[in-house]
Amino acid sequence: MKPFYLAILSVILLFSCEDNGKRDTSFLPESLGTTNSLQVIITNDLWNGAVGETIRDYFAAPVDGLPQEEPLFSMNQMPPSTYTDFARKYRTFLHVTLGNEDNVSIKKNSYAKPQIGAFITARSKESLIKLISENHKEIISAFKASEIQENQKRIKISLKNLDSLEMEFGLSLKVPSAYRIAHGNSDFYWIRKDLKSGSTNILVYEVPLSLITNDSTAVGEIIKIRDSIGGSYLPVEDDDRFITEAAYAPYLFTTEIDGKFAYETKGIWEVKDQYMAGPFLNYAVKDTANDRYLILEGFTYAPSVAKRDLQFELESILKSAKIK
Repeated sequence: MKPFYLAILSVILLFSCEDNGKRDTSFLPESLGTTNSLQVIITNDLWNGAVGETIRDYFAAPVDGLPQEEPLFSMNQMPPSTYTDFARKYRTFLHVTLGNEDNVSIKKNSYAKPQIGAFITARSKESLIKLISENHKEIISAFKASEIQENQKRIKISLKNLDSLEMEFGLSLKVPSAYRIAHGNSDFYWIRKDLKSGSTNILVYEVPLSLITNDSTAVGEIIKIRDSIGGSYLPVEDDDRFITEAAYAPYLFTTEIDGKFAYETKGIWEVKDQYMAGPFLNYAVKDTANDRYLILEGFTYAPSVAKRDLQFELESILKSAKIK
């Protein structure tokens, strides 16, 4: 009898990503929802207790590299009884319930298209908290990848002609037509979109592979490079310099852009003594075939405006890069 009881008492953890690719999704309605919005389907009792607090800790955590705190997702909670018909059209959702098993799964196009949802079921509140804690990184990664894909889909509706960028740097980027080339030559490209108050900006340039030597010194070397380029190419009044804000330690990650190794740096830029500052996202892409690091950067200047989604658009653009 011992194995039988062990089987009953064991925790069954299943983490899967199902795209439902074998079934016909043509009948599904189009999804809706703003960028980085998340519907959380959970009872009021669970939401107002420790389970809800755990969800908020992870899914509403502050975004790295922004000057003011903004959450990863703008969340809206609704009890399962109201999650019907129109509510099921939202593009991204997290469904958390008590049930007869412990299970985590990620599914695509369950009720609409495109759509991604995570289902978390557990026998107890304690098990729900454990499953959320153990699987939040994978779920957030899947949600963000889906949001990037949707953003890129919207961007493709009206694209800026950047043949000159491809000719100079062997690089193609999917950039919305609302952007304009502020500066462009064989050394440096600056592409920007004017906002009601401020702008979003894309920088492209290259440096020799020797300028970024290894992981332990990469962040300092990348900051030194970007401060030098910013000071040389970005015009600022009264000879001030466009530099990285020293008071905010940049975040450094490793990733891939177009299948190539890249350093991802997030931080705050500033213009000293002019009260100008904002977030930046920098990719140093290791392009061994061309003996260079190709630098792709997006930064925002938008005083008194939320910047999460502005930076997310820039991230979506930079991740569309194709390098020859």
